[in-house]
Amino acid sequence: MAALRHRRHALSPAMSTTTQGGQTAGTVAVLGSTGCVGRSLCDELLRTGHRVLAVARHPAPHTRADAFVPLDVAAAAPEEIAALLDRHGVTAVVNATGGWGTTVEEMRSAHIDLVERLVEGCVATSRRLRIVQMGSIHEYGPVPEGVRIDEQREPGPLTPYGLTKRTGSEHLLAQTRDGRVDGVVLRAVNVCGPHTPTASFLGAVVARLRALGPGEVIGLDVADARRDFVDVRDLARAAVAAVHAPVTGLVVNIGRGEAVPMRDLVDALFDAAGVDAASAKIDSAEVASKGGGWTCADIRFAAQVLGWRPTIELGDSVRAMWEAAADTTSLEVS
Repeated sequence: MAALRHRRHALSPAMSTTTQGGQTAGTVAVLGSTGCVGRSLCDELLRTGHRVLAVARHPAPHTRADAFVPLDVAAAAPEEIAALLDRHGVTAVVNATGGWGTTVEEMRSAHIDLVERLVEGCVATSRRLRIVQMGSIHEYGPVPEGVRIDEQREPGPLTPYGLTKRTGSEHLLAQTRDGRVDGVVLRAVNVCGPHTPTASFLGAVVARLRALGPGEVIGLDVADARRDFVDVRDLARAAVAAVHAPVTGLVVNIGRGEAVPMRDLVDALFDAAGVDAASAKIDSAEVASKGGGWTCADIRFAAQVLGWRPTIELGDSVRAMWEAAADTTSLEVS
């Protein structure tokens, strides 16, 4: 611990810059920097005058940052994490890691173990760091159709994904209440926009449309569901706002506040791709979701405490998703 304290006195002086919003900018560590959310987050932090430490298991050519460190945070010792944060003079951490995973063990590692190690690593720096946890609207579990999900709703997830995401978020909030870290949880809806991964439904549709040959017909099973989607660049703006806002110990929902039929989003993708409807065979499918057939976030609290509202229309987001998929650097890396 003494060695960690010594490193703290030798922090980089580069943290006296100012953001575009007038706040004192610092060095922000982005965990999961090579993924869809992390990539946009690094871009937004750099755009607003921050220094960025990008952290992921593997490097990627598309990562933009002042420094990159390859590290599996879920497997790293807290002392290793603390040394990394001190060495780069980190003032805040945004946890944008955590894919969906295919097993409970993978989800536990990504959503629980990682958060626990991150918290202990931040505590070991001997200063109270801001941690912004990119959570999920699925932490609330399924809700009746027509309900706008606000932050007062008691979480009741039923799936391993929702349960593990909720456990990680609640651990951070509990450690914040104990005064060990300065945490905030952003519960985000489904993401669309540039570089959406193929593990998502819309990302998979984009990949299949990109591979569609002349005269070929694409078959899709589309659930009769209505979901809230937010552009990843709007989500990145919310996370940057949360780095500085007085939101300690709070949960803030991030979305567009609209429940859109999945069929409408698929049609928008076909329009962006210039694919005729005759090239598609679309069948109805059972709802198979981590949060049920309906999600719609109440985003009034985000406007109140973060000064944030979504700015990118879904049509523009879908077009950006299609156009970005032509770039080979859009491949998801972790």
